[in-house]
Amino acid sequence: MSIQVTCPHCYKRFQVSDKFAGKSGPCPACKKTIKVPELSEQVVVHAPVDDSPKDSQGRSVLKPITAKDPELTNRMLFIAVGCVVGLFAIALGFRFTGGTPLWAQILGVILLAPPLTRIGYSFVHDRELAPYTGIELRNRVLICSALFAATWIIYAFVPAYVFELDSPIEMSWTIAGITFCVMVVLGAFASVACFELEFPNGLTHAGFYFAVVIILALVAGVTLAGAEPPDRFAMLTSLIR
Repeated sequence: MSIQVTCPHCYKRFQVSDKFAGKSGPCPACKKTIKVPELSEQVVVHAPVDDSPKDSQGRSVLKPITAKDPELTNRMLFIAVGCVVGLFAIALGFRFTGGTPLWAQILGVILLAPPLTRIGYSFVHDRELAPYTGIELRNRVLICSALFAATWIIYAFVPAYVFELDSPIEMSWTIAGITFCVMVVLGAFASVACFELEFPNGLTHAGFYFAVVIILALVAGVTLAGAEPPDRFAMLTSLIR
């Protein structure tokens, strides 16, 4: 066992054998006489005794637990790729079979919301906090999904009402872009409220959902904006004839 010694004159630190404990001798650096501390004067640092309450896994409930992100396994990767390929195949199927009917558009907006909300949350949640899991995660996903899907009411009615259009697809792409931005912002507030995210993360979360839905709609041949309004005079003339 060795003893840590610090020279009080030159502040040189060195170690000596414990057989010199309590004895005096010259400092190897400045040669001045110093006294080696007694063994009883040595400071021994012990690990603190953890008497705090423990959880079912033996971890202290008073200590922060490092959040563990879920691992991306090969199975999860194959499922994700398969879902993406399947969705694009369905969208292309509607495109080449006469277009996507309104009921399919509404159903797609609703059914896509829960999986996209869940996938998006796994990427945007705060890594310094434990993520929601189990029933609580399911409930929050369902609530946020319903709010995401409900924001499409803005696209369906507000621009057409404000600009007196027969259909939302008649609005220009500029108006459509502004409408989509408003929808993303409202979706971000919903995401922040449901998952307690920072607003930029909520914006990313909502943007992911709307971006995927809009891309799939375009692939399926759905006209979202820029359509020419019908010629009412021509329609009236054809009806008279």
